[in-house]
Amino acid sequence: MPTKKSWAEPWKIKMVEHLHMTTKEERIKAISAAGYNTFLLKSRDVYIDLLTDSGTNAMSDRQWAGLMLGDEAYAGSRNFYHLEKAIQDFYSYKYLVPTHQGRGAEHIFSQILIKEGDFVPGNMYFTTTRLHQELAGATFVDVIIDEAHDTSSTHPFKGNIDISKLQKLVDEVGADKIPYISIATTVNMAGGQPLSMANLKELRKWADKYKIPIAHDMTRVAENAWLIQEREEGYENIPIKDIVYEICSLTDHATMSAKKDPIVNIGGFLATNDEDVYRQAQNMVVVFEGLHTYGGMAGRDMEALAIGIEESVSDDHMQARVGQTHYLGQKLLDFGIPIIVPIGTHGVFLDAKKFLPHLEQDVFPAQTLAAEIYIESGVRTMERGIVSAGRNKATGEHYYPKLELVRITIPRRVYTQSHMDVTAEAIAVVYERRNSVKGLKFTYEPEYLRFFQARFEPIK
Repeated sequence: MPTKKSWAEPWKIKMVEHLHMTTKEERIKAISAAGYNTFLLKSRDVYIDLLTDSGTNAMSDRQWAGLMLGDEAYAGSRNFYHLEKAIQDFYSYKYLVPTHQGRGAEHIFSQILIKEGDFVPGNMYFTTTRLHQELAGATFVDVIIDEAHDTSSTHPFKGNIDISKLQKLVDEVGADKIPYISIATTVNMAGGQPLSMANLKELRKWADKYKIPIAHDMTRVAENAWLIQEREEGYENIPIKDIVYEICSLTDHATMSAKKDPIVNIGGFLATNDEDVYRQAQNMVVVFEGLHTYGGMAGRDMEALAIGIEESVSDDHMQARVGQTHYLGQKLLDFGIPIIVPIGTHGVFLDAKKFLPHLEQDVFPAQTLAAEIYIESGVRTMERGIVSAGRNKATGEHYYPKLELVRITIPRRVYTQSHMDVTAEAIAVVYERRNSVKGLKFTYEPEYLRFFQARFEPIK
């Protein structure tokens, strides 16, 4: 009798896309032409694409059918009202402003709430979120617990807010200088680490005391809910959809890149319970995105999103989605490869400092490692370290994050366990030759969000 019960994905394959296989020589030429930046590789030169889970997911037959129900009326599309109801029913928020994707919502929200000289505390920065806050005149302040910066810490909720750090900020600058508290579920830059319900309830109580609203980056809220179900006492028998609703109900505003949790290829929104913020956002979305009943989305995409929201909070779906990530993570641990633990949800994060300890952070070890993994296997991953962190806008110096990571991101419902096996084995080969790996240097550095378009060359 088997000692361990296997599990399988709660879906079957209906259509396939053929993948282009390349030789190592071809990959060396491709990564050189891309300036050793995996973002600049051509998709056809990639075998297994684990760059991101943003917009790279496989939609269901119900979602594809929903595309045919697209109402492309310029005003008052029926798909908008279906989406609005889904957000109210599953996420609790009263008002919806659709945008082309998450950063469109971040831009509008930041411009409405932030004044020059404000401070925005959050549970670790995210690249686009922090940039929009800075462009609106604010300074981001990291108030995540210290364990989040330790890749080997096994704290189950490394996305938690440290209330004492929040209090220290209020004592220093005053509550009137804090337009909102920025929380993410889960915390991408910490390795997909969750926030606990207990911590969120404590934060809600503290925020009410100072009358500071909570803004929720809910891009992967269902994944956070799954980890609460797995790890937090009292939630082990609560359905994912109910945990998601409770998380959202403890916050005031939300931005979402719908290209993640709700399994669509484009889209996002700003949601809020504040009617005044809603009215201002409605006005701004007309300027920057499109009419308030479509924002930056087509009717068909809003329909697919409304269906995807419902599918994303299914326990069966989330079990398989996170299960695949944990499968890959465990294989890497079995090979002795240093990763962030506990394993998160949307990807496995390699600890590049421990993987390549002979490289200083100034020669971009995570960027280097992502390029080496591609050369070895055709697997595309991405850097989440000093390149992503950018520069201090006041001093011009690099930010030096404690975490120097390579993110191996799993698209939803796209790859099989065999693809995970190939990925793990390729990384193990790079790990065996890690001492021969040399770093990189910039040949081109954009002013904003440099990790997307920067170019590098190997250090001789």
